[in-house]
Amino acid sequence: MDNQKNLLLAVVFSLIILIGYDFFFAPKKNELNQTQFNETISEEISDKDTPSIDTSLVKKSNKNKSSEKRVQFKANRIEGSINLFGATIDDIILSDYFRTIEKKEKVRVLNKESSNSPYFLRMGWASTDKSLELPNKDSLWTASKENFKNEKIKLEWSNTKGLKIIREISFDQNFMITITDEVINGTSGTIDLTNFSYLRRKNYEPENKFFILHEGPLGVFNDTLKEVSYDELQENKEIVESTKNGWIGYTDHYWQVAIFPDTNESFKARFKTLNNRRNSIQIDFINDNVKSVEPNQNLITKSYIFAGAKEVPLIDNYIEELNVNKLDLSVDFGWFYFLTKPLFYALNFLSTKFQNFGIGIIILTIFIRIILFPLANKSFKSMNSMRILTPEIQRVRERYKDDKQKMNQEMFALYREKKINPAAGCLPILIQIPIFFALYKVLFVSIEMRHAPFFGWIKDLSAPDPTSLFNLFGLIPWDPPLFLTIGIWPLLMGLTMFLQQKINPPPPDPIQAKIFMMLPFIFTFLLATFPSGMVVYWTVNNVLSIGQQYILLKKQKKE
Repeated sequence: MDNQKNLLLAVVFSLIILIGYDFFFAPKKNELNQTQFNETISEEISDKDTPSIDTSLVKKSNKNKSSEKRVQFKANRIEGSINLFGATIDDIILSDYFRTIEKKEKVRVLNKESSNSPYFLRMGWASTDKSLELPNKDSLWTASKENFKNEKIKLEWSNTKGLKIIREISFDQNFMITITDEVINGTSGTIDLTNFSYLRRKNYEPENKFFILHEGPLGVFNDTLKEVSYDELQENKEIVESTKNGWIGYTDHYWQVAIFPDTNESFKARFKTLNNRRNSIQIDFINDNVKSVEPNQNLITKSYIFAGAKEVPLIDNYIEELNVNKLDLSVDFGWFYFLTKPLFYALNFLSTKFQNFGIGIIILTIFIRIILFPLANKSFKSMNSMRILTPEIQRVRERYKDDKQKMNQEMFALYREKKINPAAGCLPILIQIPIFFALYKVLFVSIEMRHAPFFGWIKDLSAPDPTSLFNLFGLIPWDPPLFLTIGIWPLLMGLTMFLQQKINPPPPDPIQAKIFMMLPFIFTFLLATFPSGMVVYWTVNNVLSIGQQYILLKKQKKE
């Protein structure tokens, strides 16, 4: 196979890996559309949906399902309220993150149970004794006051038989919430108990526009990350895992809610659909160990909730402080984890150092090009040698166009004479692909790029370039549709890709030549909808490649 076919295969293979790697090789992820609901959801899920050792009988309250009684709280980086019915945590807002760059509305992580898209969690207790009255979703807890600021929240619940539960909810300086339950047995007999937590999200599906990012249920069980798609959950209805020192939760692009017990306890975790609805799920865990509490004795347990932004350094600190296993895998660094995470820390350091995420992207891209210079040089040298040899290859093709076997023999003889290996340029390219894909992945998942400004018209590197060729970059007062929004940076990227092709040897095959000619235009339209930070990276990388190829080609021509 001649060099042009090898080059074409290398390019096609590169595109498959760069754009669709996770789609073809990673666990199956589905493209989903959010279901819209115009009516307020008033449906309640019965307690049989909560995890239990055995169905415990509880005394039902007369709580009206639409009623609420709340306590307000404000911690360092989160704020919100807790519904005292069921001690439900269903209202958490991030104090220092906003939905849009205008900073008018803060990011909401959990939604009230009475909203159109409820997203809430509860902690509870289960017993093998069916006659034991325990708190449920309708139980009203009491609090010492209505507003808490940077302090622990204390709640209490008790039944008529002498069983009392004191719940302490504490917040750290960031996004970790610690739930400490003290069960006081004031009854006349021994009781057997275990605790559980569950997280519900109803009437919602992620709008996964890209296959390289998982959004939805996930967890770490037995030292392994498990990502569950909505398709898989709809097919199986329920997925159960048993583990120790793991966690279970739900991840969005930049935010996550994860729940887990004390890390020295083993537990069963579960993903399930609610009422057979695809867009409503429950994520829960229950401790394996049933604990006996003697009369006039108490039992203390701890559970944890991470509810906030997926900041990698912060999550790494939680791994060390709480010994929670692989919580950093909630950031979807993909299969090249061993490359993506170091690249993230390098990018984070440079961005912090220069106070600009875009400059950090450019400097990191330059550093990577320097490190990969020998490999890239070998690849470019091979391609440039083939470019110089192209006229002679064309003459051989013309001379033996009716005799393919003779043509191949003459071409290989020409390669041997000039000491050129047609495939020599492919291997260095393939070796570089994982590194550049890893950087591409880092840019896509990093919350640090969200709402980060660059220069000029780029106010948010995580959003597409806001300018458009079709309204003359804002001179015409018209907002073109999304597919026509081709900004300045995507055009620069397409231009650099076109120039890069011009430097490379032209494919002798007309079909190949047409495919190569179309690629800059295809990529311009494709990347126009991508975050502008990734387009900046791709453009800078193309410019560096052009410079390296030009210098090497000039040197080879002199030789």
